[in-house]
Amino acid sequence: QLQLVESGGGLVQPGGSLRLSCEASGFSLDGYVVGWFRQAPGKEREALSCISSRITYANYADSVWGRFTIVRDNAKNSVYLQMNDLKPEDTAVYSCAAHPNPDPYVCTRLPPAGRYIHWGQGTQVTVSS
Repeated sequence: QLQLVESGGGLVQPGGSLRLSCEASGFSLDGYVVGWFRQAPGKEREALSCISSRITYANYADSVWGRFTIVRDNAKNSVYLQMNDLKPEDTAVYSCAAHPNPDPYVCTRLPPAGRYIHWGQGTQVTVSS
């Protein structure tokens, strides 16, 4: 069974940090582009970040640029999202997604959600004092 499982969400105070994990099972993430998305109540799903499979080119949405970092560890079949300087407006359900694509520059523009074929179940991140 092909699965992506996120973990690492929780409650954090403004200015704090969290690291989200996205682990694949049933398939190898090598050769897959991986993206992180979030969706807050009443809002559309937002593409946050993307990392390619080969040269690990990464890109970010303006809303998280300079605060979030995406990293992949193919040996652990996982991708991580390090989130620093969290703000209340970062509160949302965060999901990872994967799509087979060897293009090293696929993340030059953040692919939309419809490009991805594998999705995790999401993890809640709440930023509040």
